[in-house]
Amino acid sequence: MWVFGYGSLVWRPALAFCESGVGFIEGWVRRFWQGSMDHRGVPEAPGRVVTLVPEAGAECWGVGYRVPRDRRSEVLKTLDHREKGGYERRFVDVHLRGRAETVKGLIYLAKPSNPNYLGPAPLAEIVNQVRRSYGPSGSNVEYVQRLAAALREMEVSDDHVFELEAALNVGSTAPPPPGRRPARPAND
Repeated sequence: MWVFGYGSLVWRPALAFCESGVGFIEGWVRRFWQGSMDHRGVPEAPGRVVTLVPEAGAECWGVGYRVPRDRRSEVLKTLDHREKGGYERRFVDVHLRGRAETVKGLIYLAKPSNPNYLGPAPLAEIVNQVRRSYGPSGSNVEYVQRLAAALREMEVSDDHVFELEAALNVGSTAPPPPGRRPARPAND
């Protein structure tokens, strides 16, 4: 079984895998349209994390992880908990660098019908929400920073992520509000 990560799984998989590789899926773009009330925000101030939105001709780059057969149940349980805030499972074709054939990869997708879906918004609104959001897994700004850095390290581009990162002026982020510095949990 392969799992394809396009958000926090890119830089922090926290799952058992025996092989990994940079790759992409066709027909999808990454967007900060999903609310996070359990990792990068709280119910009264949800953060914004990525989901996938269909777009003809698009490619969304990320990382594929091959899960050992004897660890599948454990990995699915971990991922189901980690992605419990409105994500559902779906299998897609993943094109991995250096492989001629595609692999079937499991993605977690947050569709508009889920209760945490925030949808599109003007960049300034997304920036303001991300700047003020902090949850058990850390600041929402950190999420944007780490995703952007990981994409650069993979030598891929994502205009939406990089535009948000630039608008946040991430080099001058403020510390989280008092009382919002919980220990980083094992999931994100």
